[in-house]
Amino acid sequence: MGVEAVRRTVRAAIEIGVQYLTIFSFSSENWTRPASEIDDLLGLMKRFVRRDLSDLHENNIRVRVIGEREGVDGDLLRLIDEAVALTSANTRLDLVIAFNYGSRAEIAKAARRLAERVVQGTIRPEDITPDVLSSALDTQGLPDPDLLIRTSGELRLSNFLLWQSAYTEFVFLEACWPDFGRELLQQAIDEFGRRDRRFGRVVARSIG
Repeated sequence: MGVEAVRRTVRAAIEIGVQYLTIFSFSSENWTRPASEIDDLLGLMKRFVRRDLSDLHENNIRVRVIGEREGVDGDLLRLIDEAVALTSANTRLDLVIAFNYGSRAEIAKAARRLAERVVQGTIRPEDITPDVLSSALDTQGLPDPDLLIRTSGELRLSNFLLWQSAYTEFVFLEACWPDFGRELLQQAIDEFGRRDRRFGRVVARSIG
């Protein structure tokens, strides 16, 4: 049911005109779950790639995967690499799958990369700006999300895109992910459209 929700949401995103869709499929913290549950989650990822890759490619959808590769089954990594390579030139929708992903680990990894560059002498510490750090994240080349939709009535980010969501609008839904689809996506986008996005700026108000 969760995979079918992904299919519904991808179709709806295309119809609505969304250019970038990021789905949190497996957290780096999920490894602490029972082994049987982990196997089920990894199996879902394998089946999704095997069954849906040709349809995604035919619909001009580019697949990207963010997260750690260490500890992931080699067969699954090969499937992921195949999906990324096959769809790399597609332009209709960027489907970003956060798999074995944790935002704190991502930021720490980016900091290590920049520290190594400082040691190598290719950049100076004072050269490290927010834009430079962003370019060292897994999401380099992708825009920051405008809207983050959290299902299941949970009111937390759960270590997801912490850096990238600095000015993201949040919509929290009671519905669980297996029930997600076009109607709920449109509902969240409509709510987003009613928001006044200032990005930290103060809107001037007329007096009198």
